[in-house]
Amino acid sequence: MTKRRHPTSLRTSSEDIAVSRKAPDTPQTRSAAYRLAFADDEFMTSEDTRGVRFQLEYLKPEFRLREHGILSTVVLFGGARIPEPGKPAWAAKNEAQKKNLEAASVFYEEARRFAQLASQTSASLDYKEFVVVTGGGPGVMEAGNRGAADMGAPSIGLNIVLPHEQAPNLYVTPDLSFNFHYFATRKIHFLIRAKVVAVFPGGFGTLDEFFETLTLIQTGRMEKVPVLLFGKHFWTKVINLEALAEAGTISPTDPDLFSLVDSADEGWDIVRQFYNLPIMGEPVGQAD
Repeated sequence: MTKRRHPTSLRTSSEDIAVSRKAPDTPQTRSAAYRLAFADDEFMTSEDTRGVRFQLEYLKPEFRLREHGILSTVVLFGGARIPEPGKPAWAAKNEAQKKNLEAASVFYEEARRFAQLASQTSASLDYKEFVVVTGGGPGVMEAGNRGAADMGAPSIGLNIVLPHEQAPNLYVTPDLSFNFHYFATRKIHFLIRAKVVAVFPGGFGTLDEFFETLTLIQTGRMEKVPVLLFGKHFWTKVINLEALAEAGTISPTDPDLFSLVDSADEGWDIVRQFYNLPIMGEPVGQAD
C-alpha cells in the first residue's frame, strides 16, 4: 500500500479497491458498471478516457523525477541499431548495412563518453543537474545510460511500447526507468528539463526528435540550448538545412540552432562554454 504523505482519517482509494473486490458474487457486482472507475481497466483504456491517460503518463514520471530532485537533463537521441564496437550488427539486412552499422559503432563509444562527461558534471551538482536521459533502449541509448553507470551516476530511460517490444537496457537506473504508450507525452519528458540535446546517427525516430527540438527552439517555445549533431559526414549527407535556408522556407540563421561535432570532447566543450562550466579532470569510469 502506498504510504500516505499527509495524515488523514479518510480512506484511500487502494483500501476501497481491496474492499470492493471482496464484495459478494452477484450479478450486480459482476457488472462492469459496479467497478470503481479508476480500477476498471476497460474504462481506463477506452477511447473516451484518452485525455486522462495523457495526464497520467505525464504525471507519473513527473512525480518520480521530482522526488529524486532532478532539475535538468542531458538528452541523448540516436539509433537503436548502432552496435557496440566488436559486437555484430544485429539489425543489418544486407552486407552494405552490416558494413555501415559496424562502422557507425564509433558513435556508441562517443555517446558513452559524452554521457561520462555529463555525469561527471552532474556528480559535482549532487546529481540534480545534467542527468543523462535516453530512450532507454539499445544502441546509442544503451551507450548513454552505460556512460552514466560508468561514473556511478543515475540515468533516466524513457521507453515506449512498440510492436516488437523494446526492453529497457540494463544500464538505466531502475527507479528512473519509465514506459510510455504515447509518443507525445514521452517527448514532453525528453525536453521539459533538457539543458543539452545530443543527436547521434539514427533513423526516423531520431530525425523526428531532432526536428521537434529545432521547431520548439525556432518558434520560441523552448529556450535555446546546445543542440549537438554527432557525425558531420553522416548528417551533411542525410539532411541539407542550408538548402531550406536558400529556398527561403527557414531563416538564414536557423542552421545556427545546432552544432555539428564528431567527438564527445568537442561536443562537451560547446556545452561547457555555453553554461560557463568549470573544466574538470579526465572522468574515471568503472572498468567493464
